[in-house]
Amino acid sequence: MSTTSDEELDVIELLLRQHREIKGLFSKVEMSTGDQRRQAFERLVHLLAVHETAEEEVVHPAAREAGVDQVVRARLREEHDAKEVLQQLDKLGPDAEHFMEAFRQLRQDVAEHAEHEEREEFPALRARHDRDRLKTMAAAVRAAEAIAPTHPHPGVESGTANVVVGTPTALVDRVRDAIRKVMGRSTTGTSE
Repeated sequence: MSTTSDEELDVIELLLRQHREIKGLFSKVEMSTGDQRRQAFERLVHLLAVHETAEEEVVHPAAREAGVDQVVRARLREEHDAKEVLQQLDKLGPDAEHFMEAFRQLRQDVAEHAEHEEREEFPALRARHDRDRLKTMAAAVRAAEAIAPTHPHPGVESGTANVVVGTPTALVDRVRDAIRKVMGRSTTGTSE
C-alpha cells in the first residue's frame, strides 16, 4: 500500500484529509481534560480557521464556476453559524461549565457541514475542474497552512497586535493573502 504525499494530493483529497483531522481533534477535546483539552481545542480552532478560510477563498469560488451556487450559499451559512459558536466557545474556554454542551453541538454541526461538502460540493468540483487545477488549489491551501500561526491568541483587539500575535482575525487575513498569492489573484478588491 502506497502513501500519497501532500504535494500529490488535489484540493478535494487534501480537504478530506483535513476533515478526518478535524474529526479526530473533536474527539481529543471531548476525551481530555485540563491542559490537554485546552491544547487540543487551540489546535482545533486553528485548523478550523485555516480550513474554512481556504474553502471560502479557493473551494467555494471554484464550486460556483461548477454551477452549484445554491450549494455554496448553504455551506457559507453553515460556516458563518459555526464561526459564531466557535468564537463563543473560544471566549468561554474549555474549562467553563457549559463548554462541553455547546462544543458537542458544534461538533455535530461541523460533521454535517463536512458531509454536505463531500456529498454536494466536492463532486461538482471534480466534474468541472481538471486534476491540474485541483492540485493548484491544493497548493494554495497548503500555502495558507504554512504561514498560519500555530496558536490563536484571543482577546487582542488592536489591528497591530492582531498581526503581531496572530489572533484568529489576523490568521484569516494571512491565510487569504497566501491563498491569493498562490492562485494569482490580487489581495485587494477580490470578490467571489
